[in-house]
Amino acid sequence: MNIQFKKGVLNICVLALLNKRDHYGYELVREISGQIEISEGAVYPLLRKLKQEGYVTTYLQESTEGPSRKYYQLTEEGRSNMWALIEEWSDFSQGVNHIIKEGVNHD
Repeated sequence: MNIQFKKGVLNICVLALLNKRDHYGYELVREISGQIEISEGAVYPLLRKLKQEGYVTTYLQESTEGPSRKYYQLTEEGRSNMWALIEEWSDFSQGVNHIIKEGVNHD
């Protein structure tokens, strides 16, 4: 899949998953890559950016499988941003789908 498509939707995907429940980084990578082919390296810089913007917070939690894990939690500001992005995505994807439909059904 086109890398520019992925970059545009990765933000929404991460926020939506965090809206459901808190996740640690690799867990997010695993869930997203089950639907969209992404690299692990794409998610961590985004998580740092989301934290700097105040959209997520972090906390450490003990793990039975090794060292403590850093969990990411959506803030109220992050939730508001998620809904705004979802609305933008919906409008954008409807417009693109309309143009594609018009273009392929031009007879």
